[in-house]
Amino acid sequence: MKHPSLIPPASRRRAVRWMALSTLALAGLAGAGAAAADAAYPATPKRAVQDTFHGTAVSEDYRWLEDFERPEVKQWVAAQNALTRARLDAIPGREALAARIKDLVSSRPTGYGSLGLYGQRWFALKFEAGRQQPRIVTMDSPDQPGTERVVLDPTELAADGSLAIDWFQPSPDGQRIAVSLSEKGSERGSLHLYDVASGKAIDVVIPRVQFPTGGGSVSWHADGKGLLYTRYPAPGERPDSDAMFFQEVWTHRLGEPLSRDRRVLGQGLPRIAETFLAAGPKGLQIAQVLNGDGGEEAFWLQQKGGRWQQLSTFADGVKGVQASADGWLYLLSTQGAPKGQVLRLKLGQPLAKAERLVPEAEGTLTQFKLQDGRLYLSYLLGGPSELRRFDLKTRKSDVMPLPPIASVDALVKGAKGELLASVQSYTQPQAWYRVHADGHLEATALAQKANVDFSDVEVLREFATSKDGTRVPLNILRPKGLTLDGSHPVLLYGYGGYSVSQTPGFNALRKVWLERGGVLVIANLRGGGEYGEAWHLAGNLTRKQNVFDDFIGAAEHLIARGYTKPERLAIQGGSNGGLLMGAALTQRPDLFRAVHASVGIYDMLRVELDANGAFNITEFGTVKDEAQFRALLGYSPLHKVRDGTRYPAVLFTTGDHDGRVNPMQSRKMVARLQAAQGAAFADRPILLRTSANAGHGMGSSTSEVIAERTDSFSFLMDQLGMPLQKP
Repeated sequence: MKHPSLIPPASRRRAVRWMALSTLALAGLAGAGAAAADAAYPATPKRAVQDTFHGTAVSEDYRWLEDFERPEVKQWVAAQNALTRARLDAIPGREALAARIKDLVSSRPTGYGSLGLYGQRWFALKFEAGRQQPRIVTMDSPDQPGTERVVLDPTELAADGSLAIDWFQPSPDGQRIAVSLSEKGSERGSLHLYDVASGKAIDVVIPRVQFPTGGGSVSWHADGKGLLYTRYPAPGERPDSDAMFFQEVWTHRLGEPLSRDRRVLGQGLPRIAETFLAAGPKGLQIAQVLNGDGGEEAFWLQQKGGRWQQLSTFADGVKGVQASADGWLYLLSTQGAPKGQVLRLKLGQPLAKAERLVPEAEGTLTQFKLQDGRLYLSYLLGGPSELRRFDLKTRKSDVMPLPPIASVDALVKGAKGELLASVQSYTQPQAWYRVHADGHLEATALAQKANVDFSDVEVLREFATSKDGTRVPLNILRPKGLTLDGSHPVLLYGYGGYSVSQTPGFNALRKVWLERGGVLVIANLRGGGEYGEAWHLAGNLTRKQNVFDDFIGAAEHLIARGYTKPERLAIQGGSNGGLLMGAALTQRPDLFRAVHASVGIYDMLRVELDANGAFNITEFGTVKDEAQFRALLGYSPLHKVRDGTRYPAVLFTTGDHDGRVNPMQSRKMVARLQAAQGAAFADRPILLRTSANAGHGMGSSTSEVIAERTDSFSFLMDQLGMPLQKP
């Protein structure tokens, strides 16, 4: 259920002119779209169902909305979509806002992700303005984008942008490439193999390598003539209810039929295993196995031609493994060091023999790369990054210069000691830098050029205080010279889960909000990984309420500091962040004016019944455990709604093809809130937008992104009384 950020950048992990408006003028504008297109909510019958958990009876009225195959549910969704369209399309200035969003998306800077050197070729996923989907390209060097050649363009296979690249992996020599492709944001991928030189498909298509539950992965054999791949059960191998579970690792040789493929790893792994594969030197293969989404990881190794051997268990705290050509393993470990340390172990020795190489430091260690006798380490300092270098001989380290409040998204090894780092900030787009031996960073030709000017915006770090006294970082983007008089429209974003950290990243669409007088805030909540595993564990399982308390504390801080007031405060989050939206609006309905909740979960007692929900038990808990059930029921948004309460206006967005969060979650929450609000609060509508061409957000086409952003921004701006036309 991990979800790319809606306001922070989505990499999965990125001049403004400000005009002040009077409170009187704002009051006249608020909710104009709702008044202009007033309509009753679609009829939603109540059909009571009762369950009993650990002696506690729990009732609900809208379980019938769970089954989307029922004609009456499809009709209900269509009616909700019609109401939403009528409301949103009637908002004054919407067309101008849509044009501005389209312009920014269409002019977005060219970016390169998944960069890597294979053989003599550099490969990357290229994101370009005006294209529905990114393309896989090769080039001779990051300094020679003019040598670029397209390997795969998914829009040549589906012109409407409905076919997406889930992930790809070139062979070690760069001659072939394996690509997982899926349709309409479903993340249900099949593996396609291509010859890089010709771009033509080769060999067979391997089905069921990728699902939204446990993801998928591939690793080539050292000779490039075969590969390891993740595989879900074939029809008839297991019950249909297990079709997206029991992920295994299989091996395939090019030119051979799939019937000759065989399983090499998977026996005895958890039902909710998520496996990621990587190749090391001299034929070494590494398998990282996650026990669902709660943060437990184990590693297996296979030396050339040998059997798989387990290096670490879920309890050992190993979070990453890299191998060197001289037979050493370098491990990122949190065992006794929740912010991360680096251990070194001779290949073939047990984990107990590992020596501590780089001890735990002030920041949270997120990644490292070994290059030319040095370790390059990226740390999180509560959100922003710090890049350090550690010399293996002298055991000395130094800090390398980065822009202020920036993030290091990736470290990539090149040839002959070359190291590249992907760096971005809230005001500067992503750039690939070459890290020189003397420590300075030099931008390569793959540095993005911003299509918006943030020179009159300042980025501040402030700290809110949560209910239990915990200090919660806030990243605030505001016009320079802002007067803290409580009048400003503020959009507060949060996530808080899965150890996913909200790091600085460039997003041109922020200009849409900022140039209309708004302030943007991204909170670093517990449940994330900004301060290490302890920060994550403080916000999961029975401690999940801490996340909501942190977010409420952030809102109260913004009000107390004079940024805004409740009627000018909007909040936004998706997936796990959608749960956050549901909890915040039901626990403190007085604190917010408008909410955008995307692909969220709201009935916490039935999440685990869906395929991907089972993978989230290690993060959220299960109703089968009494203490966890009590915690789940204590904050489950669906069960916290109270009739007659004046809730904020809410736009719920979801997609028919979401395999991570069942769209029924949004349907049921909308039905419950609409019944609770009734016609008494017509100025604060509860709306549902369901897209037939999207899933959880991954793989969405450019046109789908433009349409969704237009709807969400126009809804929030209308509710807060912001001008939709550019001032």
